[in-house]
Amino acid sequence: MNVYEAVLSRRAVREFTDQTVPREILERVLSAAVWAPSASNLQPWRAFVVTAGPLAEIKKRTRERLAAGDPWDGPEYEMYPSTLKSPYGERRSAFGDQRYGSLGIPREDLEARQRASAANWDCFGAPAALFCYIDRDMCRPQWSDAGMFLQTVMLLLRAEGLHSCTQMAWAKYHTTVAQVLSPPSDLILFCGMSIGYESTTLESARTGRAPLVETVTFVEG
Repeated sequence: MNVYEAVLSRRAVREFTDQTVPREILERVLSAAVWAPSASNLQPWRAFVVTAGPLAEIKKRTRERLAAGDPWDGPEYEMYPSTLKSPYGERRSAFGDQRYGSLGIPREDLEARQRASAANWDCFGAPAALFCYIDRDMCRPQWSDAGMFLQTVMLLLRAEGLHSCTQMAWAKYHTTVAQVLSPPSDLILFCGMSIGYESTTLESARTGRAPLVETVTFVEG
């Protein structure tokens, strides 16, 4: 698989098989991904790769909180602006319509949407997960570095025939994740990433992208 194939076939997969992901593949992917760009070579990301019993424990504890109606943890960073101006609000709304429409859930059925959203905290059935942390003292450019690291991981997973789904949703249960992983206190949970082999029982259309003219300007002589 060449780079273009990896980029064009990568998407957020939300249903995985329970087929085990070999540790040697994960090590190979992450050994290459550390070469992602990093300003001044700070490499500000800290990844925890979780499988088997520890991942099952995180899922179990999160399910228990969901069932008990516990509120989400206080946010450690702002996920989205309080108001999404155009065209970002429209893009987010279109994504929601496509995502829940593919599941047959109408916009007004908030309860069904919440049930579908809860699948995040089961990693959509994936047998492996990566939890990406960043030092809380870092600035915006270092958060960008973490994003480049995650994108590199996802593309390398595609090269190995695997799929993934990044999930900021895990930051809403960062204390539960921390109970199992015991990360240093100076780290913030940025996101989780479900990793595994795609299940073919659920049809999932790839989310579209804005036309190039909306996001790219060519300045030529």
